[in-house]
Amino acid sequence: MSLDFRLVDPLIRTALDEDLPWGDVTTESLIDPNQENELAILLKQKGVIAGLSLMERVFKTLDASMSWNPLQQDGDYLEKGTILAKVRGNAQALLKAERLALNFAQRLSGIATLTHQFVQAARQGSDSVRVVDTRKTTPGLRYLEKYAVTMGGGFNHRYSLSDSILIKDNHLAMIQSAGRSLSKAILTARQKVPHTIKIEVEVDRLDQIPEVLEAGVDAILLDNMSNEELIEAVALIDGKAAAEASGGVTLERIAGIAATGVDIISVGALTHSGPRSTVSGDSQRSALADFSMV
Repeated sequence: MSLDFRLVDPLIRTALDEDLPWGDVTTESLIDPNQENELAILLKQKGVIAGLSLMERVFKTLDASMSWNPLQQDGDYLEKGTILAKVRGNAQALLKAERLALNFAQRLSGIATLTHQFVQAARQGSDSVRVVDTRKTTPGLRYLEKYAVTMGGGFNHRYSLSDSILIKDNHLAMIQSAGRSLSKAILTARQKVPHTIKIEVEVDRLDQIPEVLEAGVDAILLDNMSNEELIEAVALIDGKAAAEASGGVTLERIAGIAATGVDIISVGALTHSGPRSTVSGDSQRSALADFSMV
């Protein structure tokens, strides 16, 4: 998966407008506008990198003539101290772009690294289970954060409310308050959406599963169930729908959850609690200007 910059460029522009509303008074006061330097991007803790092409885009938005030399690629698991890329160009543009480029890469690399940890832990319980994200993303950054999940070896759940039908507890309560049955509600929904739209229903009790299966859903979300309940739920579903475990998923629990036989494990923490990876930019001696910064 590669980034679609039709979606990314507006995010970069918004971030630059936020950080440089009237320019960079420090850089523009101190640095010669014709000066050129080279910056090395370093990884300061081991983990999965994500967002290198995004960093390049940030730098080149401020100076299209910059030279970008990637030495690694997104999705790589790398050791502390690895040089990720080198960028060369106008010194003022480098300084103006540096923090924003690092902010993006640190956020995405943190998500990718956390996802990698969850995926590796899940593999202790199942070779086939999918670890997926949720819609618990930073407003405006969902596309980038879901990209980072895939770089860590995870998969994306629905991208937005427009992608699929997911009937959750509040939907069920409102359907019931209107005196409608779940089966009839699902039938009505199927008649209103394209045949490509899948339907998933959330349950938090085992006795809800037979009715949901009878309604003919594509997937059942098993919310906050114990491992013992998940084993029973998988047996009840018996391959008639995809079984998704959700709620209370931690690194310590995920192997046990995977071993219950569920097909999917959704983890909101991948994006809403993802740590920032430590990536930094260090200026190196330039071939054109005998200059170095610390």
